[in-house]
Amino acid sequence: MQARDVMSSPVISVDENASVVDVARLLLRNGISGVPVLGADGRLLGIVSEGDLVRRVESGTEREPSWWLRLFGESDERARDYAKTHGRRVTDVMTRNVATVREDASLPEIAALLERNRIKRVPVMRGDEVVGIVSRANLLQALASSSVRPGASVDVDSADRSLRQRIDDEMRRAGLDTAFVNVVVADGVVWLWGAVRSDEQVDAARAAAEHVTGDPQVVQNRLSVFPASVQRVMWAE
Repeated sequence: MQARDVMSSPVISVDENASVVDVARLLLRNGISGVPVLGADGRLLGIVSEGDLVRRVESGTEREPSWWLRLFGESDERARDYAKTHGRRVTDVMTRNVATVREDASLPEIAALLERNRIKRVPVMRGDEVVGIVSRANLLQALASSSVRPGASVDVDSADRSLRQRIDDEMRRAGLDTAFVNVVVADGVVWLWGAVRSDEQVDAARAAAEHVTGDPQVVQNRLSVFPASVQRVMWAE
């Protein structure tokens, strides 16, 4: 399996002119913990996560430097910390040196990258374009979708990839919000992961997958419904 087989797409992102408040609301509304920051030309500039917004002056959570750091700390480091806790633009708080992978990156490569950099997600690139995100959850979904013995690799061929794309297209045609739905196809078996707003959308997603495959037996539906309390936050006007 490769990044293209498990990544979440399309990508929820923000542009470089977004404010910190805009980003916080976007994370809450979409129930996600991080988003890429894109320039006007669509290039990846950075990534901002919940962790980047934890220490903020507005909430009284900014970190006061110790007297030792004030005396002997690097001025550039203190300046960066100040911008991160007081800056109002996403470019003030985002992480700029972002680890990325290509679409053909293997899952072991991605797992090693996440572990080495102590990060929870990595953008997937096609040239200079961000085409997906692979998170820890996506790796777990791939593992759970695998029917092979532990330690063996899962071969995903062009037919599996074509099937995945056709199911994605059919779910959108059915009017489903697929932002939190991830389709994983392995050895011709279709796994539906993620969450939607209602039981009716769960049924519609399953029906779309079964319609495309023509065989209900190969569709493994693991979709759930967002709790009402979560939906009130995510889709609040």
